[in-house]
Amino acid sequence: MARGLWLVLWLALLAFAFSGVRFELAGIPVRTLRLNGNFVREWWWFISQGVGITFQLSLVSILCATTLAFLSALAGLSQVAPLSSLSALYVSLMRGTPLFLQFLFIYQALPQLGLVLGSFASAVLALTLNYGAYMSEIFRAGIQAIHRGQTEAAYALGLKPWQTMWRIILPQAFRIVLPDIGNQFIAMQKDTALASAIALQELMGRARQAGLPRQHFFEALVVAALWYWLLTLILSFFQGRLERYLTR
Repeated sequence: MARGLWLVLWLALLAFAFSGVRFELAGIPVRTLRLNGNFVREWWWFISQGVGITFQLSLVSILCATTLAFLSALAGLSQVAPLSSLSALYVSLMRGTPLFLQFLFIYQALPQLGLVLGSFASAVLALTLNYGAYMSEIFRAGIQAIHRGQTEAAYALGLKPWQTMWRIILPQAFRIVLPDIGNQFIAMQKDTALASAIALQELMGRARQAGLPRQHFFEALVVAALWYWLLTLILSFFQGRLERYLTR
């Protein structure tokens, strides 16, 4: 109860900080921030239309990244040297370079080699490769978390290695890594803002397009921030329910 009351208080103070009120505190003039209401009313819908593209980009990318991460984890755990070394190189390269650089490389550098991709496809590829590398380690840890005794028991029952992996190891590993995949999805939803650098009209791109030419970038960023915050709250809610379900 007390925590809820404090949360309401902090939200009220946050709203007051953007109210534009002027007052004196111990003789010192104080002025809170003031948003241009006319700009917000006029451009709210234009900026908000980027939410659909942001969510679509996040959803397609997390599905592709999950698939890539799973395959990379299997390759990394395999005893086949070409596959395990390729997985290690991929993970090291993607984790060792900034995501922003990867966006620009795919969209602006690859055309020099004859590979031209649109803004959306470039963003999906960049997010897939980057998050696939990080999630590969999550899958690897999830698979290795399954006790080796279960593998030995499966072999004792006559199961082949691939049957053991698909029927015994992976179903348990997916339960372990699923909450982490949810965390990655939430983080990816915010990293889609980098796609505005390659002319994709997602949420951040629309905020820049509306705010910069009209000298109201502050208001445009506030609108975008509210949407990112709301999306994060919604996704966190469903992730929490999923974690409680898996716990049971």
